[in-house]
Amino acid sequence: MADDNGSDRNLPASQRKLEKAREEGQVARSRDLGHFAAIAGGGAILVAVAPMLTRWLQQTLAQSLSFDRAAGTNPELMTQQLAAMAWKLMWVVIPLGVAMTLIAIAGSVLIGGWNWTLKPLMPKFEKLNPIAGLPRLFSKQQMVDALKACALALVLGGIGFAYLRSHIDSFAGLITVPLPAALSDVGSTILGGLVLLLIALAICAAIDAPLQRYMHMSRLKMSHAEMKQEHKEIEGNSEVKAKIKVRMREMSRRRMLAAVPKADLVVMNPTHYAVALKYDETRMGAPRVVAKGADLLAMTIRDTARANKVPVLQSPVLARALYAHAKIDKEIPAALFAAVAQVLAYVYQLRAALAGHAPMPGDLPSVHVPPELDPHNKPESAE
Repeated sequence: MADDNGSDRNLPASQRKLEKAREEGQVARSRDLGHFAAIAGGGAILVAVAPMLTRWLQQTLAQSLSFDRAAGTNPELMTQQLAAMAWKLMWVVIPLGVAMTLIAIAGSVLIGGWNWTLKPLMPKFEKLNPIAGLPRLFSKQQMVDALKACALALVLGGIGFAYLRSHIDSFAGLITVPLPAALSDVGSTILGGLVLLLIALAICAAIDAPLQRYMHMSRLKMSHAEMKQEHKEIEGNSEVKAKIKVRMREMSRRRMLAAVPKADLVVMNPTHYAVALKYDETRMGAPRVVAKGADLLAMTIRDTARANKVPVLQSPVLARALYAHAKIDKEIPAALFAAVAQVLAYVYQLRAALAGHAPMPGDLPSVHVPPELDPHNKPESAE
């Protein structure tokens, strides 16, 4: 099908596909934004601690450059002194590196949000196939990343080269300046170069962050076939749903018919509707519908009731009202209490007569049902 082609993926990704992509570790990330955040954060930290750091460097260099006769004649002491100096410098470099790493992570989270998953770490042996990996090397994403990295390297390298070339004379003159002044000059020069690099990185990050988000959404675009398949997975196959509905209706039908023998009476429209009612004054506040049906199911309810000696009464209006407004396993509407009570009273009199405890009642009296509850009683529309 044409919809299966990658060129036909012109529909925006659904929320479900975005969530699945996040679970697999596919989120928008900008390396340039992380680089800018790390260098800017590290530079801010260095500027904040510059006075204290300058004094510490002066003391450290003064101690490291002072040699006694034993140190000058014993290479092992020289090595120990250099190692001690290196450890002191690590106490500055490591915290600064940790801080820059955390800032870079925070900058990366800004564009794609926090996402924790181990799926990208799972081995994928299909990627070991060099033939299958060739298309990935020349994909649009790889080409954009490669060109962007080359351009960024050229820009930063050009800025650094131009800045160092313009300050080469000041660097050469540092050897004639006292150590405190030299450290101060070096710090100012480095800070100026750092500002230029940060400006270049800020421009690159401002371009790369929305670009990475756009490319991420482009990779997740869906075709019409994928959208239909996802909708089918969410909503379920229509044929399976139809079969489930048929099965549920059959189970409901069997459950209703099993409750008919326990009913107190069945109210019928002679050919269309049947409603089975049960009332237990010790447990129920009002009569309850245990089964109802129309047409063929109504006839089945009637036959089941007669086979189990459950009274079947003909009351078309009441049968229609109960079928339309009463729910199975629920009490009847309050507006039908009087009509159903009249029918139940007749059934109780009939049972007492059949047991020889009372005279046989006559025909069922007319039952009053509110006209608005009869579905066949449609009000005339005003002309």
